[in-house]
Amino acid sequence: MDLLEYQGKQLFARAGVAVPEGEAAGSVEDAVAAAGRVGFPCVIKAQVLIGGRGKAGGIKLAKDAGEARAHAGAILGMDIRGPRGEGPFRVHQVWVEAASEIDAEYYASIILDRSAKKPLVILSRMGGMNVEEIAETDPDALVRRHVHPRDGLALDEARSIAIDAGIDEDVVDGVAGILVALYGAFNDNDATLIEVNPLIVTADREVVALDAKVTIDGAALFRHEELAAIEDPPEDPQERLAKEKGLTYVKLDGNVGILGNGAGLCMSTLDVVANAGGDPANFLDAGGGSKADAIVDALEVITSDPKVTAVLFNIFGGITRCDEVAKGIIEAYGRVEMDVPLVVRLDGTNSEEGLRLLAEASLDGLHNAATMLGAAERVVELANG
Repeated sequence: MDLLEYQGKQLFARAGVAVPEGEAAGSVEDAVAAAGRVGFPCVIKAQVLIGGRGKAGGIKLAKDAGEARAHAGAILGMDIRGPRGEGPFRVHQVWVEAASEIDAEYYASIILDRSAKKPLVILSRMGGMNVEEIAETDPDALVRRHVHPRDGLALDEARSIAIDAGIDEDVVDGVAGILVALYGAFNDNDATLIEVNPLIVTADREVVALDAKVTIDGAALFRHEELAAIEDPPEDPQERLAKEKGLTYVKLDGNVGILGNGAGLCMSTLDVVANAGGDPANFLDAGGGSKADAIVDALEVITSDPKVTAVLFNIFGGITRCDEVAKGIIEAYGRVEMDVPLVVRLDGTNSEEGLRLLAEASLDGLHNAATMLGAAERVVELANG
């Protein structure tokens, strides 16, 4: 479950993290009234679960009530797309926030590192950039430190992280205190991600979270009734259907449906399809097992999008057995009306047996491909033909 910025900041404030004063508003009149209470200058910020709001015109500075009214009117109802074409996301709320005088910008995050089975604290003196840009531009500016779940993050360890990151000496203690508070919020709310970008130092040398990105483990929401109560169902029909079926799905704007087993493989498939001249319609991870029910659900979600004209199912069998995937596809064809072609690439464990089963089934509209690039080229040809 992802929180909107203002919801994340409210969670931060409860954990003792300093955030700018602000109010959420769902109408122009409410936004103007909120601006009057917050004071001028203030910032009107679109509340959507996607990055790139500023570039899309979703963050504006208002110096008076007239500008607050104009900006709120322009932002509310606008559609914002993500950097990979995600969305569009309709803006239904804005966050009206007191403007901040910024002396320095840092980057801070805590993520659940599943490979290490520990939370990972990341801090950088280079705020305002995403973590990938920081790693590429100045790797030494990015400090990573795992935290043992049993021990938690002590203040001395947080100070060490801040010092190693090159944080200004006079705010090392302030940044360390924020890191400890963020870790408390991460742990207490069963978060899998907390990101503050930027974490700012004001003109008064106060350390403040100027943004908030928070993801809560959906399986833990039963322990957090107050968070579960604010979860809104997705507006998009495919995203809503995927959520109901427990699938990891992101809608894009193309016509090639993408289905894979594993997030990394799905991301690679998106890139290969794009390189082959195609336009992906979605990201959908069917999970490690990819049994019949999961495949049926995934194909139902993808083919319910009227823009989709062909689907690529890319499977690499490790723990997943390709023959079981093939049986799932055959069963899915009997349960889902497939009116678009499906290109299947099977590689890995029991792939030869899986391909034999698919060949014997002689399914209408199903095409096999030996390589990922070949599968991408074939699905693009079918989608655009």
